Amino acid sequence: MNFDENEPQAVCEQRFAAERAERRAARKAASLDLRAAHLGAVIVTVTLILLGWYGKPIALGIVSGVFLLWFAAALAWAHADGDQGRHALQRAYNITFGWGDGF
Repeated sequence: MNFDENEPQAVCEQRFAAERAERRAARKAASLDLRAAHLGAVIVTVTLILLGWYGKPIALGIVSGVFLLWFAAALAWAHADGDQGRHALQRAYNITFGWGDGF
């Protein structure tokens, strides 16, 4: 997004809307790589199983609640960004658990 201070507001808004639509179309056309997200989900699942196994219900509730809220916020963000259906779920899943490739 380039800014021109002499550009009329209506022209500026039209240009920004066109740029957002172009980025949205490119993002929808691209496929998501979910391998890292799958690894992150496995790590969280194993952690939750271990917390339940060792009788830590408070920690289990906190960790699962954090990831549930994180996923809900990511899904709301993806939906507000114009994604719908399966693609919005995949983006939210990738946002929530995509940190798994760091391990």
